[in-house]
Amino acid sequence: MSVKHKQRIFYVLVILSFMMTVLILRLAYIQLVMRVSELPGSRFTMQEMSVLQRERGVVLDSGRGKFYDRNGEPLTGKTVSAAVLFPVSGSIRQEAKDKLNAVTRVLKTDQASFLKVWDHLSVPLVWPDSRKSDPLALKDSEAKQVRTAGISGIEVLPYTKRYEDASSGMQWLGYLTEQPGQKHLIHTGYAFQEGAAGLEKTLEPLLRGMGPTTAYYTVDGSDQPIPGTGIRIKGPGNAYYPLKFRTTVDVTLQRQIEQLAKESGMKEGAVVLLDAQTADVVAMVSLPFYNPLDVNPQQRAWNNRALQAAVPGSIFKTVIAAAALEAGVTSPDETFACTGAYGKYGLSCPKEHGVITLAEAYAESCNAVFAELAERLSAGEIEAAAHKLGLARTVGWEEKDILGLPLLRPFDHEDSGKIFADPDKADRDGGIRAQTGIGQRDVQVTPLQAANMIVTLLQQGQVHAPRILESVSYANGQLMKELKPHLAPSSLGTVQPATADLITGWMEKVVTEGTGQSIRGAAWPLAGKSGTAQVTINGQPRNHQWFIGYGPVNQPKYAAAVLYQNMSPSSRNQATVLFARIMNLLAAHPAA
Repeated sequence: MSVKHKQRIFYVLVILSFMMTVLILRLAYIQLVMRVSELPGSRFTMQEMSVLQRERGVVLDSGRGKFYDRNGEPLTGKTVSAAVLFPVSGSIRQEAKDKLNAVTRVLKTDQASFLKVWDHLSVPLVWPDSRKSDPLALKDSEAKQVRTAGISGIEVLPYTKRYEDASSGMQWLGYLTEQPGQKHLIHTGYAFQEGAAGLEKTLEPLLRGMGPTTAYYTVDGSDQPIPGTGIRIKGPGNAYYPLKFRTTVDVTLQRQIEQLAKESGMKEGAVVLLDAQTADVVAMVSLPFYNPLDVNPQQRAWNNRALQAAVPGSIFKTVIAAAALEAGVTSPDETFACTGAYGKYGLSCPKEHGVITLAEAYAESCNAVFAELAERLSAGEIEAAAHKLGLARTVGWEEKDILGLPLLRPFDHEDSGKIFADPDKADRDGGIRAQTGIGQRDVQVTPLQAANMIVTLLQQGQVHAPRILESVSYANGQLMKELKPHLAPSSLGTVQPATADLITGWMEKVVTEGTGQSIRGAAWPLAGKSGTAQVTINGQPRNHQWFIGYGPVNQPKYAAAVLYQNMSPSSRNQATVLFARIMNLLAAHPAA
């Protein structure tokens, strides 16, 4: 054998050895590294994927964290009994025909329609409610009938519904959506979702959980169920997850206030009810209502109007009163002369009040007096008073470096509102300040800020940060973190306690002697301030109707803001009426 021939053999052996070494290393990498690592574009490891390829299943619970009200009532994650259809061979379906009538009656369908669905299944199906998009919830007796039929491929399993298929005013809760590029759980038809608005969005990193609970069966190479393997359930099996989130909301009151708002004819607007001591959100209603299972982003019903700023009208006179008293440009003893017309800027008063005190001007909502006070003030003094009362800034509870998040801010898209579009121009132009004095021009206030301003006045000028989230617990009930109440102070200081006391006293006069006299006969003695703001919507003159206040007067328990948006200019103030109805509801409530 020649030397060249030997060399060729040597080189071939070297190449083969190198290829074998690479192959061995590659197999070792697959077995030791890739087997337990997530595959590109997937949530699963190669080992998990090899198992999933042989399984066909249905997700019974997404494993997402769950929300509860202040009393422990579930707001999401209700578990119901549901019928689940699994793909089976044609022979099994034929054998089941004689037993199907009892099942189809329970499932509110006929045998032909049922078989048409079953014949074309490629993945398991949770039987839907024909009138809705979510699963048909079975009563105990109905679930028993389906089980008793004993049909292979039809099982009754516990299914966790994220939401009820119904409209509500709980936009603060939010909704879920499948984001572009989001991964699917193969062979289940299930797509992973994430929060798109509300608490579902702001708490997304904490809500994700450890994965879904799935009912599945094993198939062979021809995609047929392997006999004897049966239906099995698998889930994360973690005692700590998913997490539980307790809100400050009383869901019973929330739904009752939603009903009152609906009955009152409110089409657009909001109601915010706060605890008068802590500023915790007891109820937060936004209209139009939204359905978290049927959200149309174009219609924007999912927007939480309780957190969106609107022109406040005369409720802003509360700020002007505080600013004027704090700046010393007026006193409680000063009297004014109202002729019904301000005499400039086109401003007027609803009626001629004559000689009137500051307290009477507030109770009667005299435009002339508050336009004059605003002209006496500088733009900075008005803005400072607003800031001290929790306006022109976000006030919702938030905290840095908590629960592994750099910033936890539960309220989604909370507006800060504003006082002036251009403070420097307002300082030079008395007309801008005069219009601001009656809550028009550039002023924007959210219902949450308005209700919280009432709490601020009741708490001697201390601005509280309204909470909607009370605590986070592990799945086993162990407390993970209490989100304690805290203040939201202004860098400009606070209004004086004497000023706060004076204004809350004037709010009593609004109901006993002023624009709120229509609610004097309420179950509790009430106090507050009404407001009507003139706006233009699509070129048409419209009004925003407000009422902010508290009750009962002798021992305040609740503060509230009611806003009706885009109302006819000729309509009476519906916000005052609804405020009284809400307070009557609270007076009869067991917790009141």
